[in-house]
Amino acid sequence: MDAELLRALSVITEEEQRILDGNERIEQQRYTEKKELIVDAEKLMQRGKLIQVRPHTRFVHFPKHRHNYVEVIYMCQGTTTHIIDGNQVVLEEGDMLFLNQHAEQEILPAKEKDIAVNFIILPEFFDTAFSMMRNEENTLREFLVGTLSGNNGLSSYLYFHVSDILPIQNLVENMVWTIFYDLGNKRSCNQITMGLLLLQLLNYTDKMETGSGKFQTELTGIVLSYIEEHYKNGTLSELAELMRYDVYWLSREIKKCMGKTYKELQQEKRMNQARYLLNNTKLPVTDIIESIGYDNTSYFYRKFKEKYGMSPKEYREHGKKMSDK
Repeated sequence: MDAELLRALSVITEEEQRILDGNERIEQQRYTEKKELIVDAEKLMQRGKLIQVRPHTRFVHFPKHRHNYVEVIYMCQGTTTHIIDGNQVVLEEGDMLFLNQHAEQEILPAKEKDIAVNFIILPEFFDTAFSMMRNEENTLREFLVGTLSGNNGLSSYLYFHVSDILPIQNLVENMVWTIFYDLGNKRSCNQITMGLLLLQLLNYTDKMETGSGKFQTELTGIVLSYIEEHYKNGTLSELAELMRYDVYWLSREIKKCMGKTYKELQQEKRMNQARYLLNNTKLPVTDIIESIGYDNTSYFYRKFKEKYGMSPKEYREHGKKMSDK
């Protein structure tokens, strides 16, 4: 990280000085007016802002709490220890931690040279980022977006070990710089930067952990990557053989870790690919059906209408009208 920025983030704050002077607990009124410790975005960010950064408060134990916003923690230097929904996560320099609003977090005291920044982010800030990712038609993307927004119930946090990934480090530092120094007219730039950051992170799911634990994260990554590459002809039996697992055991683990069966995940990918081809090519519907792995046309039409509320032809015509506006 830039030395000047790191020095600015290292300055002892007024809150930290009070702690060093003898206050052994956080001052809860700084974070919320309610009895329950749910950190309130309105206490931490200027009115009208969608995102704010603040240095992580050191020298004090931060008790169990939740947030009414999405929090992203970036470790600039040193380490911090977090207990999230009962799981201990140790952030090291260059690591990133995404917490959705369902996460219960506790933070152990950090030392003077343990420098982290907290991004306080309202959910609508991600609208641009998610729209940038929409055309990826990537099941891994759906997992990331669902977890971050808290919509899939799989995990309350995402933890990335990306200290050695230079493009990611550059994007994060740029966001910290522009927001911390409150450079004007940067909202759109920061929203686009967040989109680029999430797109980069999609390439490094092998460096991701979730609240499900490392094994479940690795299993999820392998299963979704396999479906991404073999959605047309891939089978659960073939995947089990590649992973050297019993097929019935693997089937149960996929359902337990991801909330969906292998068949449901594969069908979701096929439908996403069909939608992409309808919107971006002139291929006949029959060719699209064949290209995504269906040999039963009636079944495809029925499933497509169940998911999108219209036939493939109607969907293509609707998409064309929207693009012509």
